[in-house]
Amino acid sequence: MAQSQIQQIKSYLRPHYRDLILGTVALFLVNAVGTYIPWLIRTAIDQLSEVFTTDQVMYFVVVIAILASVMWVIRMASRMWLFGIGRSVEFDLRQKIFEHLLKLPPSYFSHNSAGTLISIATSDVENIRRLLGFAILSLINTIFAYAMTLPAMLALNPQLSLMAIAPYPLMLILVQMFGGKLRDQQLKIQEELSNASSLLQEDLNGMALIKTYAQEENERRAFNQVNQRLLDANLQMALTRNLLFPVLGGIASVSLLLLLWFGGGAIATNPTGDFKIGSLIALFIYVERLIFPTALLGFTITTYQRGKVSIERVETILQTTPTISDLPNALSLPLDRVKGKVTARSLTFSYPESLIPALDHVSFEISSGETVAIIGGVGSGKSTLANALPRLLDIGAGQLFIDDIDITQIQLDDLRAIINYVPQDSFLFSATMANNIRYGKPDAAISEVEYFALQAGMQAEILNFPQKYETLVGERGITLSGGQRQRTALARALLVDSPILLLDDALSSVDNQTATTILENLPRHKTVIFISHQLSAAANCDRIILMDKGKIIDVGTHQELLKSSDLYNKLWHQHKLEEVLR
Repeated sequence: MAQSQIQQIKSYLRPHYRDLILGTVALFLVNAVGTYIPWLIRTAIDQLSEVFTTDQVMYFVVVIAILASVMWVIRMASRMWLFGIGRSVEFDLRQKIFEHLLKLPPSYFSHNSAGTLISIATSDVENIRRLLGFAILSLINTIFAYAMTLPAMLALNPQLSLMAIAPYPLMLILVQMFGGKLRDQQLKIQEELSNASSLLQEDLNGMALIKTYAQEENERRAFNQVNQRLLDANLQMALTRNLLFPVLGGIASVSLLLLLWFGGGAIATNPTGDFKIGSLIALFIYVERLIFPTALLGFTITTYQRGKVSIERVETILQTTPTISDLPNALSLPLDRVKGKVTARSLTFSYPESLIPALDHVSFEISSGETVAIIGGVGSGKSTLANALPRLLDIGAGQLFIDDIDITQIQLDDLRAIINYVPQDSFLFSATMANNIRYGKPDAAISEVEYFALQAGMQAEILNFPQKYETLVGERGITLSGGQRQRTALARALLVDSPILLLDDALSSVDNQTATTILENLPRHKTVIFISHQLSAAANCDRIILMDKGKIIDVGTHQELLKSSDLYNKLWHQHKLEEVLR
């Protein structure tokens, strides 16, 4: 294993060194007792072959039974300690991965599928658990088994002992030969499992669309192809394992045949010598003791290969540095000190994959308590601006300000408490309507929930639901219409009393009249930034900012823009025509 991975394993184990030491000591005692019992059996057989008495038989039976019971108890304790390490590391890693994912920007999730991330957080973490539980226990047990059993075997008969273990190096050669192949096959399985998870999640989320376009058969074929590749990868690895492990077991069995042949011959040719039947039986038991750890070494190697691949995949997440984070000297800005003034000064931003700026030297000022609409065609930069304000994009310093304070200097938690952002894609949880609305303020009373649902124009519809506010919302709000989801998300935003409310086409599924009414009913103390294609609602805002190709083309009231802007006139006439055609 690479040095970096060894260091990583040490870091995983560091909080659990106590259990590792206790488990190791317990395994030492287990192997010490396990080595002594065959020696005691040898003594018993040799003594009883000369003088056989019932008292002697009972003595040896009782002693061996007690030793075997003690060994069993200690072995169980060792397993609890060492397997417990794997379970604890599994818990720690899952928690660490989840907490790290919470720190990463939205752009990370657009380039990494949810299926892949879920596969890493589940199956890969489970592989690491096996590496740090089963594999460590097996490896320590194998080391102690050989370290204690071999000297005892050599003390009984060096020639027979060396002959019995002579086939074992062949096992290690086979394991080394198959190790790289097993690793590549395990990586292939993990990749195909991620692909299957991603496709399954995508199809489940888009089930309504699949049925609308009658594409069930195409999706069935697509999943069948992915599933077949996963099956082929698993079968290839199963074939490799089914070739390797029986061969390992067969080689180990050769040891017993050699011992029986030559050991039996030695006793037959010299029945009065030092090497007696008791010593031969002890050697049989010792060889049996070594067969299991040696054969188990194959499983340990497989676990090692899986764990090695999984550590690499887990670390790709954990070593991803959040591009958006608090500066060392970031300012704390409590809500009660914020007035809500928003300023942009030559704001410029380009996406990594684009050569054209999404925002090109954008400058504006929105006063505290003002309601401003930002409109423009597709690709004008409206949504980029919306994502820039709460720092969902990595905006450079000195470009965006709240109350004349650079947003990059404000602690992220405080900044995102100041700006309540409602995107067009309103995400709802599989919870009750009430709990979805109070998500940002879990302890909110039901009276608050009802009040802000009323403000968002959702109260009447909720009261028509069978369970009213206790009605369960399906996954991602699938049981609600688009407009209901958006108004529920708006109620959730209003419940958290932030100074700045940012609506990024958050009423696109609501009719113009309802959108206008909702905007008119919003609290006047809030600074409202309304990004939308709904010009009827935007026309009632205090000011309108008109954008095109990442730049601000014009700023003014509805009436002012009708007089001064050809682009606004064009958009307004298109909007009126669409209303007529409806």
